[in-house]
Amino acid sequence: QVQLVESGGGLVQPGGSLRLSCAASGIIFSDFDMRWYRQDPGEQRDLVAMITTGGTIDYADSVKGRFTISRDNVKNTLYLQMNSLKPEDTAVYYCNAKHKLIINLQYWGQGTQVTVSS
Repeated sequence: QVQLVESGGGLVQPGGSLRLSCAASGIIFSDFDMRWYRQDPGEQRDLVAMITTGGTIDYADSVKGRFTISRDNVKNTLYLQMNSLKPEDTAVYYCNAKHKLIINLQYWGQGTQVTVSS
């Protein structure tokens, strides 16, 4: 059974930091490109950051210089270090695993709420 379990969300003041984790099980983690998405209620799910199996990294313009994505293929875990948080970063953050070769093979986590507010 495939599971992606996010953790690390919560309430933080503007300017603060959080570190999200996504623990994967039931997949060969190193065969999957990994992504973080976020979604506000009633809005579409937007890509925040991605890291490929080969280590290529990209970020949405809105988080460049503030967020850092990383992965640990031994611990089968994806991370998102979020610094200098802004109220507009408030959303549910989702972990996504997409196979590097098999089209349409992807999995989603259940999401973790991040709220940035004073």
